[in-house]
Amino acid sequence: MSAYEFELPERNIALRPVEPQDAARLLVVHGDGRLENAHVRDLPSYLSPGDALVFNDTRVISAALKGIRPARNEHGTDVSVDINLVARESESDWVALARPGKRLKVSDIVRIREDLTAEIIHKRADGELVLRFCQSGSSLDRAIEAAGNMPLPPYIARKRPADESDRQTYQTSFAGDDAQSVAAPTAGLHFTPRLLKEIDAAGLLRARVRLHVGLGTFAPLKDEQIKSGILHDEWRQITPEVAQQLNEVRASGSRCVAVGTTSLRTLESSATEDQRILAESGTTSIFIQPGYKFRATDALVTNFHLPGSSLFMLVCALMGTDIMQAAYAHAIAEDYRFYSYGDACLLLP
Repeated sequence: MSAYEFELPERNIALRPVEPQDAARLLVVHGDGRLENAHVRDLPSYLSPGDALVFNDTRVISAALKGIRPARNEHGTDVSVDINLVARESESDWVALARPGKRLKVSDIVRIREDLTAEIIHKRADGELVLRFCQSGSSLDRAIEAAGNMPLPPYIARKRPADESDRQTYQTSFAGDDAQSVAAPTAGLHFTPRLLKEIDAAGLLRARVRLHVGLGTFAPLKDEQIKSGILHDEWRQITPEVAQQLNEVRASGSRCVAVGTTSLRTLESSATEDQRILAESGTTSIFIQPGYKFRATDALVTNFHLPGSSLFMLVCALMGTDIMQAAYAHAIAEDYRFYSYGDACLLLP
């Protein structure tokens, strides 16, 4: 793993996005190692008419909840509980992380609001809980949206709480109506309605896929994942219309440009060895490491990733580890802003 580590100064970690979000900086990394400093709004000038930008249109749920576990008896005390929803299990059940986990037991009730409570029905060995809410289906979705906050990544949440502005800035402008993600597809946050109009005017195409982002995207890599080549499961979908569109784009000699690693992983997990993109839905656990042969992705727009992470390994697989280490060293020296609310790269193999 030492090949994928680097030192990142605290000053380079963005806690809030720039305003407007399409004013973020863009480091253009070429396949021969050349680097160019630009801005996200310059993106159309680096692409050609007929190229297709592929966006992940998942919607982020307000997955950060606060509640109270009432005292169990007259001698006990109430306990404040922080909950982060991880994945939906059924119409009323969610897998979640909670603090303080050690003070929670099966059958405990956590009161989040007057109309929203959750019973702990299972504690897993890895520390995850299974919560059964008092509501289900769309009424539960509405209650969570009203009660929760945006699930900011740990490196932001440790520095500041989520606030009302995050409801706009941590959600893409093109998010669909299916709120299932517990983290944002952050490369898409740069694409304001203004920039999308400029992309259309430049003759670039737009396509949408969907991958519901899980908290596993922030989890440290484990040795067994590296050895097995399998990551956490995430649900993804490519419709027949989008698959046909992207296959026609590539057949014409134009490029398929993934916006974010979630879009890229969706494309690559649905591509055949002869580089055809299939219409598919279901889970993917694809783990892209150096040595991987890309089948459906010709370029990538992405933010700057954590050292030693699966996502940094992914960009090294696309561009080469030496090139990406040099690009990240340049970005750090030039005070680019890293991570979810940070600046972006355009990777052109």
